[in-house]
Amino acid sequence: MAGRKREVLLLRHGIAEERGEGLDDAQRALTPLGRERAARVIQRLVECDLLCDVVLSSPLVRARQTAELVREFGLAPELELASALAPLADPLPLLERWLGPVSPRPDWQRLALVGHEPDLSTLAALLIGVPMAAAPHALRLKKAGAALLQWPVKPDGSLFGTARLSLLLTPKSLLASS
Repeated sequence: MAGRKREVLLLRHGIAEERGEGLDDAQRALTPLGRERAARVIQRLVECDLLCDVVLSSPLVRARQTAELVREFGLAPELELASALAPLADPLPLLERWLGPVSPRPDWQRLALVGHEPDLSTLAALLIGVPMAAAPHALRLKKAGAALLQWPVKPDGSLFGTARLSLLLTPKSLLASS
């Protein structure tokens, strides 16, 4: 891993079914439009050479379906579900494990994380050093939007404030040039 940076591509799930009575939030699936737009965004990310070594996804249906598209379109060859990416969970231990010295795959260079708002944008804000009080409002990922964070070769200690925001991409910006 000498001389290579580590990157995390945060990807919000696509447009999902509306919340409603009798529909468990965890079971809300992508709509046909959500699936189509997420697929086009993912294809564009592949064209931009943002290939990932593995995709970690929230287990909720809409995120898992988006992550399956990530694998299907070749953005990442492997998919793992991670409860730490579910809404209101704490993804920091997951990232610390992957970025730490005892990583599940020490040779990885770029991970994709598929999850939910406001969790992903708050995570990104904290990782780039936005103060905790301002983090929930610092940036926002649109549905099927993406953010790319970079770390130095060997991050030391706390993850807070050690990342650099390299890209913040809306679906509209990605699809406008395709």
